Amino acid sequence: MPTRRDLHFSLPAARVGDWHDQGRHVSHFFNALSLFFPDGERFFIHAVRHYRAQIAEPQLQQAVTAFIGQEAMHGREHTECNAMLDEAGLPGARLQRFVFRFTEFMKRVLPKSSQLSVTIALEHLTAIMANSLLQDSRVVGEAEPHFARLWRWHALEETEHKAVAYDVWATVMGRNPLRYLQRCIGLITASLVFWPLVTIFMWQLTRADAGARAERGGWRRTLRFLFVNPGPLRRATGEWFDYFKPGFHPWQHDNREYLGGIEPLLRDLDAGALARAA
Repeated sequence: MPTRRDLHFSLPAARVGDWHDQGRHVSHFFNALSLFFPDGERFFIHAVRHYRAQIAEPQLQQAVTAFIGQEAMHGREHTECNAMLDEAGLPGARLQRFVFRFTEFMKRVLPKSSQLSVTIALEHLTAIMANSLLQDSRVVGEAEPHFARLWRWHALEETEHKAVAYDVWATVMGRNPLRYLQRCIGLITASLVFWPLVTIFMWQLTRADAGARAERGGWRRTLRFLFVNPGPLRRATGEWFDYFKPGFHPWQHDNREYLGGIEPLLRDLDAGALARAA
């Protein structure tokens, strides 16, 4: 069962452009993802909440409440991170406004069922990316510790609640060929829109960052990082395709052993808070 955790990460603003050990371009890949989270999480909450009254099972109702709480916390912490981009002279606010307008447009024009289809598709993308991060400590393991904790926490909680929106979909939509087709179209569409936008956002951030402009081979290093070594996106490819199985469920990728990392992370955060207080 997911658990809402009210955590703060005390990110060092001076490191927002170069917090990853692989350099500024890789840092800005993750920063580009972060710009999507606040309004993206609110869109997910909106899509799931619409169907909440149709859920009779108490355990799923409880899971939805926790899902909403976790997504709200993710949005808050990434909003703080994104604000640091503007403080560094980067176009964080402008790019985040685009995400806000885009998600509001989807709320206006998409049927509620399509909004939920997009939500479960993007939850699948975040879940498989989270799994890749948790599988290999090199993804953020040598990064600046505060930022690394933020991304590990997000990955752990995305794993913890990865089936909630999907279970809402299965409960209220049922299983039939039309809903299967709608679910598949949701992932294809979400992937074709999301990844080009992430690339554009990363390009905008690196173009505005003098340090990134001076970084030789930054894009090549990022591609190598994502697809070769450690290759988190390459690792996620098979799980992406699994979504198209008619009987797919997120917990068929059973990676709950990583959830044991939550308690050590909480202890690290508590120790850091005590050190700052002292």
